[in-house]
Amino acid sequence: MKGRGLQSYHRPIAMSDPARPAGAVPLAGGACWFDRVEVLRRGAAPVLLPVAELEPEVVARLSRPRPPFGGLTMERTRIMGILNVTPDSFSDGGLFLKPEAAVMQARMMSAAAEIIDIGGESTRPGASEVAVAEEVARTAPVIAALRAGGLEGPISIDTRKAAVARSALDAGASWVNDVTALRFDPEMAGLVAAAGVPVILMHSIASPETMQDDPRYDDVLLDVFDALAERVALALAAGIRRENIAVDPGIGFGKTLEHNLALLNRLSLFHDLGLPILLGASRKRFIGSIGAEAEAARRMPGSLAVALWGVAQGVQMIRVHDVAETRQALSLWRAVQGDRT
Repeated sequence: MKGRGLQSYHRPIAMSDPARPAGAVPLAGGACWFDRVEVLRRGAAPVLLPVAELEPEVVARLSRPRPPFGGLTMERTRIMGILNVTPDSFSDGGLFLKPEAAVMQARMMSAAAEIIDIGGESTRPGASEVAVAEEVARTAPVIAALRAGGLEGPISIDTRKAAVARSALDAGASWVNDVTALRFDPEMAGLVAAAGVPVILMHSIASPETMQDDPRYDDVLLDVFDALAERVALALAAGIRRENIAVDPGIGFGKTLEHNLALLNRLSLFHDLGLPILLGASRKRFIGSIGAEAEAARRMPGSLAVALWGVAQGVQMIRVHDVAETRQALSLWRAVQGDRT
């Protein structure tokens, strides 16, 4: 339906129980399945419909396998390890600022993480912008050293600046993770399109300096969905191939605790975009608030709980600090589902 007020949004009810009924279909080609969909509309009560009553194109969009993203198949959840080469990131700022420490950490993470996400600018609430030259100096040498040392897996550059992304790609990065969904730098979309690399479009509002200054939404779930849909359309118009786009609802970026919980509660809605989903909630403030842990580095248990919730909702990638612990938890989750691979 056309018109924001009349648009229908389709949230598959993600299931992973072994008792799978006839008529159930795979969720995004992965391990989860669904046989019902919650249809959401602005200003109206949700409606629960069986798959058999949905239009075929809706079922296809929700169920079809997502194509490989950056060389990784998307039929199972992939782990992205966070490597902040910054002095002021909220959890690990300063720990890996020296290139040798960053390289060692990345090599350790690569034993459990399929993707290494390297960032040289903190985007924690209140963080100030870092000059391009400084951000390049923090990230490009680490990426080059990892490639020279034989690391072959995907390396993601976590940046909102085209010049930083260009230097990272030249040094051997595989794709771009833009926390502003191509909104901050008008040259970023063209760079990604010309390079032909994957990009993760994350929802955020304003800038890190001001994003937590009383963020408000009409309906956070549907507003974030619409904003991501608009950014996907912009990326396609700029020449970025659809198979090179993934989305991230941006937990903690311009959201209150209640906003974060609302997004997580109905996370499977974002499958309605027909793209791989990345969930990044590791060690964030809302985990500390609910779990009564002020120190970010001690929020691993809560981070695991949220990560596994994402897996149960069919997300294709989870971005985490504690990669070895997440790998163990994910292995156990898969095992109890009957998957020992």
